[in-house]
Amino acid sequence: MRRVTALLAGTALLLQACSSGGSSGGNVPAPTPTPTPGPAPAGLYAIPGPESLSVADVQNVIAHAAAEAQARGKPGVIAVVDRVGNVLAVFRMTGAPANAVTSPAPNGANIDAQNLTIPAEAGAIAKAVTGAYLSSGGNAFSTRTASMIVQTHFPPAPSTAGLESGPLFGVQFSQLPCSDLSARYGSLGADALIGPKRSPLGLAADPGGFPLYKNGVAVGGVGVMADGVYGFDANVTDVDADPEEAIALAGTRGFEAPEAIRADHIYADGTQLRYTDMPYTGLITPGTATYAATSPALGSLVAVRGYTAAIPAITAGAIYGSEASGVRAATSGEFSNSNAFVLTNGFGANRFPVIAGTDGAGAITASEARAILEEAFTIMTRARAQIRQPLDSRAQVSISLVDTNGVALGIVRSPDAPIFGIDVSLQKARTAAFFSNSVAGAQLLADPSADVRAFVPAARTFLNDPNALTGTHAFTDRANGNLSRPYFPDGEVGRPNGPFSRPVAQFNPFSTGLQSALVLGNLGAHLQFVTGASITDTPQGCTSISRVRNGIQIFPGSVPVYRGNTLVGAIGVSGDGIDQDDMISFLGLHFAGVRVGGIGNAPAAIRADNITVPVGGNPVRLRYVNCPFAPFLDTNTSNVCAGL
Repeated sequence: MRRVTALLAGTALLLQACSSGGSSGGNVPAPTPTPTPGPAPAGLYAIPGPESLSVADVQNVIAHAAAEAQARGKPGVIAVVDRVGNVLAVFRMTGAPANAVTSPAPNGANIDAQNLTIPAEAGAIAKAVTGAYLSSGGNAFSTRTASMIVQTHFPPAPSTAGLESGPLFGVQFSQLPCSDLSARYGSLGADALIGPKRSPLGLAADPGGFPLYKNGVAVGGVGVMADGVYGFDANVTDVDADPEEAIALAGTRGFEAPEAIRADHIYADGTQLRYTDMPYTGLITPGTATYAATSPALGSLVAVRGYTAAIPAITAGAIYGSEASGVRAATSGEFSNSNAFVLTNGFGANRFPVIAGTDGAGAITASEARAILEEAFTIMTRARAQIRQPLDSRAQVSISLVDTNGVALGIVRSPDAPIFGIDVSLQKARTAAFFSNSVAGAQLLADPSADVRAFVPAARTFLNDPNALTGTHAFTDRANGNLSRPYFPDGEVGRPNGPFSRPVAQFNPFSTGLQSALVLGNLGAHLQFVTGASITDTPQGCTSISRVRNGIQIFPGSVPVYRGNTLVGAIGVSGDGIDQDDMISFLGLHFAGVRVGGIGNAPAAIRADNITVPVGGNPVRLRYVNCPFAPFLDTNTSNVCAGL
């Protein structure tokens, strides 16, 4: 316990901002950065074992979940996915609700995805994907965990008002069905298992979704919809008797997450995360159910348009790390670090190879792109993980680099980084590049939605700057996130909402503000397609703005890339603690600039932490990046970002 306390205390000591100009370390002198080491040696990361869910495994998951549902008198829809999001089966029990309704707005003025009727199958798939995507060999997170880390205060409870928002605030609007990164069922053939696949509703915060493990290896997730409500847990101080959680937990029997890596063994900002409110000892059934006694006696497999074949059947999962899974080890020609993984099309080709920028003169060159990704990867290999067990594990993340057009110039990841970070790292990179761009305001004002357009004058009024969103400042996701919270400063009850957020009286995880407004039309179009009300699916582009075609992200982990005073792109990182994500992007870019020259972080004078907003008679400064105080495994160096 002393070791845990010491570690948490160390990681909680954060820099106010990792930039020069009076906001980067108080009276602590900025150390001279140590030279970046060469490529990390092979073998730093264990490769996940070649495990996958067989047809018989999926049958067992369904049988155990359905038996528990029957015992509780709560027939439901049960979905099973593999680690990269392929839907392996959807089972509808006789009498299960056809639909569910998302949580309404606090003030009753429902917008975005609030109070929205959704197909129960879509909710079950989203929960299963969430359990699979948020988990890894070092951490097992459920949808209850997700609920805890996306709300207005962390931890969420009536007694915690005044605390900052959850560390992954906004992550629910990732893995969207319109994402250009996420593969679609049948896009590479009817039986293609290429991932990562999209989710019909993004990530879920409604308890009832868990990861699945086989011989200790993350292999997928199970999700259940049975009560007609697709919501979130607003109070973690009590213990819920949630039937959906019990049913889904029963489905994990034989595929349980290792106890040592479950969320309740992991801390964030000194707070113990939640995994489940239902212990295995609280289940009614003994775990002896069989699929032969389940189908058709209790229900049947169903097809879900856009996610399964028209004739429903159980599919075996892909082996994560194989070519067929869509995520595999990089070849030496694709990336220099032998620990790296890349996304593949299933036929040997890297989907996001390292390339030069597409934005004309001064664009990031291919060699510069490679240097940025390699240096960020090296920083990751040296960093202590925040959300992984055992303690002192190496950080594992996904890293994306984009140009000013939002085109991916390369995506690379560690072997066991959570899958959700792939799409999120690309969202983060695109968000930083877009909000730092001179065209940001104009393109938002050209959006067909009046709701979206209104955020521009709101931001200019809030910042008292008629030139805001015209490229005058460099924005990270942390800075943009400051402006995307229902309180400014974050968490302080009674303060105004940031200009990119909904007012708190109208806010909940289904309506965050500009983030949700940008994708509302595409999300609605997709649900119409899933239900058969429309023959046309949403396009692979979540917004009218191509630069952020998989949506924007509003929690930290990105920095824009500059050539002198000129914006040329951005790097995004996701998969570990948000301060680790900030540091990997910030230091990775810095060392790339040292290595090749010509590129680097934004000049200190234009970083967003130069912006102050008067609140209650006092100036409040935006943040740029926060770096852990002593983050590395190979050195005791502290304040590693100060002065850069």
